[in-house]
Amino acid sequence: RACEGGSCCWGPFPSPTHAPDITSSLQQQPPCPEHTWEGGAGQQQWAASSSSLLLEHRWGGGGTAHTLTVLFSLTCALGYVTLLEETPQDTAYNTKRGIVASILVFLCFGVTQAKDGPFSRPHPAYWRFWLCVSVVYELFLIFILFQTVHDGRQFMKYIDPNLGIPLPERDYGGNCLIYDPGNETDPYHNIWDKLDGFVPAHFLGWYLKTLMIRDWWMCMIISVMFEFLEYSLEHQLPNFSECWWDHWIMDVIICNGLGIYCGMKTLSWLSLKTYKWQGLWNIPTYKGKMKRIVFQFTPYSWVKFEWKPASSLRRWLAVCGIIFIFLLAELNTFYLKFVLWMPPEHYLVLLRLVFFVNVGGVAMREIYDFMDDPKFYKKLGQQAWLVAAITATEFLIVVKYDPYTLTLSLPFYITQCWILGIILVLTWTMWRFFIRDITMRYKEIRRQKQEHRHEKDKCLSNGDRRSPILDEQSGNELREGKL
Repeated sequence: RACEGGSCCWGPFPSPTHAPDITSSLQQQPPCPEHTWEGGAGQQQWAASSSSLLLEHRWGGGGTAHTLTVLFSLTCALGYVTLLEETPQDTAYNTKRGIVASILVFLCFGVTQAKDGPFSRPHPAYWRFWLCVSVVYELFLIFILFQTVHDGRQFMKYIDPNLGIPLPERDYGGNCLIYDPGNETDPYHNIWDKLDGFVPAHFLGWYLKTLMIRDWWMCMIISVMFEFLEYSLEHQLPNFSECWWDHWIMDVIICNGLGIYCGMKTLSWLSLKTYKWQGLWNIPTYKGKMKRIVFQFTPYSWVKFEWKPASSLRRWLAVCGIIFIFLLAELNTFYLKFVLWMPPEHYLVLLRLVFFVNVGGVAMREIYDFMDDPKFYKKLGQQAWLVAAITATEFLIVVKYDPYTLTLSLPFYITQCWILGIILVLTWTMWRFFIRDITMRYKEIRRQKQEHRHEKDKCLSNGDRRSPILDEQSGNELREGKL
C-alpha cells in the first residue's frame, strides 16, 4: 500500500527468483500502520490487496505469460495466409476476413499485454480477453453511431444476411385471464403461452446479477423498478405490454425473486468458504485433484459488498447512479433490438447478454473498490469505465435511430407517478443528508449547553467546591484579560 524506494512497510519485496518468499512475507507481516483499518471490511480490503499483489507477481513479469508463444503463433498464421494461401477475388469476403483478423490480432495483444483486473479466476487472461472484447464492442457501437439510419441497419446484413428487415414486436398482453372458461380444451392456455425460453433466462439472469451486486435490497429495487419502467414505456414498445400477473407473479416473484434467492444463498456459501489454495500436483488423491479443478472457477478470495447508501451523500449518489446504469442497460436490450431490427431470439442478442455477464462482475467490483477506498483507488477501473461508455453509446444509437419512438409522450397518470416518486426521493435526500444533520448538530450543541449549565449550578450549590471545568474557564478568562 505504501512503498518508498522499492520497499514496503511489510518489508522489501523478494526477488523474482524467490517467488515462495512473497507468500510468507505477506502472510506474516502486518499491514502498514498508516493504512491499518479496523473491522472486517478493512481486513478484507487488505487481504484482497495482498492477494492481488501476489497474483501480480505470479502472472506478471516473473510468471509465464506466454507472450513469445502467442507472438510466434500469430506470426506463423499471418505468414501462412500471406505466402501459402491464395487471396480470393471477392472484395466483400476479403473485407470481412480482414476485419476479423484485425480483431483477433488485437485480442491476442490484449490477452498477453493488458493490465490485470481485480479477478484472477479461472485465469487472469480470461478477464483480459473480455476487457479487449469491451474495447472492440465499443468501437463497433461508435461506428454504427456515425452511420445513417438506413446504412446502419443494412450494415447488419454483413454480419447476418437475415438482418436488415423490419420485424414486428410480439405483444405479450392481450387476453390476461389466468383461467379462460371460453377455451374448453385448455383453460390455462394463457399461462402456457407465456412459458417460453425467456422464463429460464429471467431466472438465470437475476441469479448472475445477484452475484454481481451482492446485495438483496439493490437487486429487489432494480427488479421492481424495471417492471415499473415496462408499465411506463409499453406505449413505445409493444414488447413491454404484459399481463399484470406476468409482471408481478411470473417476473418479480417467481423468476427474479427465485434467482435473487438462489444468488444470495450462493453468496452466503462463498462468504463462509475457506480460501486456502494448494497446488494441483501437491494433492495426493484424484478426488482432491478434481475438486481443486472445479474450485479453480470460484473466486480466489472473497470481499463482501457493503454498499451503505445512507451513510453519506457520496455513497447515496453512487448507488443511485449504479441503479440508473443497470436499468438503462436493461432498456437498451429491448430498444436496440427494436431500432436495429433484430429478432429477440437472434444470436447477437444472446452474445450481448453473455458479454455483460462477464464484464458486469468486474465492473461492479471496480466500482465498489473506487467507492469504498477512494484514497487508494484514485480512478475508476478500466472495465467499469468501458461498461459505462458502452451503455451510454447504446443509448445514443437508440436516440439517433428512432427519436420518434423515444419522444412519444407518457400518459398523464404515468407522468404524475414518476413526478411523485422523484419528489419523494429528493425529499428523503434533503432530509437525510442536510436537514437531519443540521437538526442533530443543533441538538448536540443544546445538550452540551444544558450539561454546562447543570455543572455550573451544581458547583454554585456546593459552596467552596469548584468544578475543574469552571477552574479551567476562569483560568482562560484571566489569561485573556492579561493579554
